[in-house]
Amino acid sequence: MTDIVILGGGTAGWMTACLIAHRWPTATVTLVESPAIGIIGVGEGSTPQLKGFFDTLGIAESAWMPACDATYKLGIGFHGWSDRPGYEDYFHPFPTALDIHTAARFFYNTRARRTGRDVDARPDHFLLPARLAADHRAPQPAHSFPFEVSYGYHFDAHKMGAFLARHATGTLGVVHRQAGITAVARGADGSVASLIGDDGDRIDGDVFVDCSGFRSLIFTALEVPFVSYGETLFNDAAVVMPTHRAAGAPIPSQTRATALSAGWAWDIPLTSRTGNGYVYSSRHLSAAQAEAELRAHLDVGDAGEARHLAMRVGRMRDSWSHNALAVGLAQGFLEPLEATALHLVIATVEAFLDAVEARGMTAEARNGFNARIAERYDGVRDYIVAHYRLNQHHDDPTGYWAEARAVSGLSDTLRALISAWFTGADMAAAVEAGGIGRYYSAISWHCLMAGYGTFPDSARLVPPGPDIDRVDMAGIDDFLTRCALNFVAHDRHLPHKDRS
Repeated sequence: MTDIVILGGGTAGWMTACLIAHRWPTATVTLVESPAIGIIGVGEGSTPQLKGFFDTLGIAESAWMPACDATYKLGIGFHGWSDRPGYEDYFHPFPTALDIHTAARFFYNTRARRTGRDVDARPDHFLLPARLAADHRAPQPAHSFPFEVSYGYHFDAHKMGAFLARHATGTLGVVHRQAGITAVARGADGSVASLIGDDGDRIDGDVFVDCSGFRSLIFTALEVPFVSYGETLFNDAAVVMPTHRAAGAPIPSQTRATALSAGWAWDIPLTSRTGNGYVYSSRHLSAAQAEAELRAHLDVGDAGEARHLAMRVGRMRDSWSHNALAVGLAQGFLEPLEATALHLVIATVEAFLDAVEARGMTAEARNGFNARIAERYDGVRDYIVAHYRLNQHHDDPTGYWAEARAVSGLSDTLRALISAWFTGADMAAAVEAGGIGRYYSAISWHCLMAGYGTFPDSARLVPPGPDIDRVDMAGIDDFLTRCALNFVAHDRHLPHKDRS
């Protein structure tokens, strides 16, 4: 297995090329892309796994971040997903080494409030990243403060793809071939034998990676079934447009997700601009209506050009079929609510390399890999579905939010977690028992459910009695305030081109 052929560039294709060439330096890795096909470039945010990716390749932040207009990301601020008083917004953080000091008390108070006690259970009052993000601080502390904060990034997807292409071809020896592919030739055993170019040329290989986007050119030829998530995730379209960043304005260190009439809008801060988009359900809103609503949300009038995108939400039943691997949009798509696209690319490629190294290109390796990746996709799907199923957004002219709250086609795991929350059970234990903590921790689940204010109505709450421990909220606030003093302003910490 010496010839690896990757079909499609963009961020997913070039990330795949870098990971394979770095791990298997003796293999010949060729990336084939058509100059006539652009990249989607919707996702411009990441989870902390992207930091691990660059660390694996030995690429410093000072090298890639300025080249991609990148900023740091502490998590996601959700706005308008609930209209319950006091819970109109909340922050979903990445983990920190300091969570051990406050998470247990957060869990305790959420359980007390779920069972009818009037105690503070807002996630932002317990976890450090919310404080840092509110103050526009960077996630790296002073050297004298030995506690780590996990973080992701915001970046320009087009520039990221170009940066990774330069690294792949210039440092790792990846062969870049520009050609339009019109067909996939299969061998007698059903495996992929070669890709057929629009000039009739054949590109042979031992392993083929499908990064051809929603076209899924190779996996369509292999007739791999697609598993739709449309029953529980309605959003199938997006309209996107950038806006200028005001000179001198502080750069946020968080993504902002704001509920609109039939979906939500993202706000992703880059050093050069702000990335904006509206992910919505085309059953509830036309493309023209969605664009008008986004423009009104951004207060830009008719200025700027908007791009419209269609999305296929779900996954391939198998991510590894015969001698081919599907990665990125060719493999599946979960809307960008939790910025998991690149996380899934990294997890897929690394799991494939692990499986092949352990068991070779065998049915045993393939079956185990496919089961693990399917579980990961379904686990991430459950967390995203929970955002919609538990929403408390009632200003609903399209009926979208009410329909989302009424979704019934939930997985057994998600049903069990929702039941545990509303019956006052131990949520951390339920997350562990369901195995879903491998994808989203108990803190994430508590933030989501508490952040919406999914508690008994305030009028039904009673003061905590002697059977309830009193959490020292003033002490926690003081702890978080003093911790935050060890973190500088986001703008000051960002690597700049003249420093790289």
